[in-house]
Amino acid sequence: MPSVTALLLSALLATTTLAGPLAKRVTPRTNYTAPLTDKSDTIVALELAATAVDRLAILTDPSDFVFDFQNAGTDAATKGKGGKTVKADRKTFPALIGTGVSMTVGFLGPCGFNTPHVHPRSSEINIVVQGSLVAEFVAENGARPIINTLTQYQMTVFPQGAMHTEFNPLCTPSVFVAGFASEDPGVQQTVQSFFALDGEIVRAALGGEAVAGVDIEAFRGVVPRNVAVGVESCLVRCGLVKKGNGTETQ
Repeated sequence: MPSVTALLLSALLATTTLAGPLAKRVTPRTNYTAPLTDKSDTIVALELAATAVDRLAILTDPSDFVFDFQNAGTDAATKGKGGKTVKADRKTFPALIGTGVSMTVGFLGPCGFNTPHVHPRSSEINIVVQGSLVAEFVAENGARPIINTLTQYQMTVFPQGAMHTEFNPLCTPSVFVAGFASEDPGVQQTVQSFFALDGEIVRAALGGEAVAGVDIEAFRGVVPRNVAVGVESCLVRCGLVKKGNGTETQ
């Protein structure tokens, strides 16, 4: 009867043989002397690194650990008529891989509106660093809405999966910083996602006969991109009026 050692060696050899063709696809990254230009390759390499020390060896330039929210790439920014949000996550800032955290900075113009959305994989802590923010969330069915107006250096929290929104009530810019307990918290804009469903489903969810004759396709066309312009009362107070999906000064 083969010994346990012999069986283990046989299994190891078999695994090595099976894994051989796949192993050839992985290029050792510790030999790189400069940051990789292909971010996707960097992400794959960081995922395959056995230890945190190995990950540090892949990111060879100190600047790999710096993310500039004011000069981030187009893949990091979500822009609309009301401002923009810029995210540093595992895709846009690979140094976060293995850390379990990420961050978004929101730059909201006058009456700027980060439309209702959810983060499926993380709670959010949100602090205002400039201006003011009206923050509102509904945690789930049956829960009451929670709404607060935050001023500079005040913070709130949005539970994981809770539908929430941020709105700048001022006629001057506001900036917030949002932290997440996930490298990939995800985001889903509520209204935009709802109207992306099949037209019959949308019509039925809105009450069927109650919206009879409404052109759902036409309505989809006027749902604004995030970040949108805000509520009517703010626009009037700030001397702004809506024009299509944008604004103009009165």
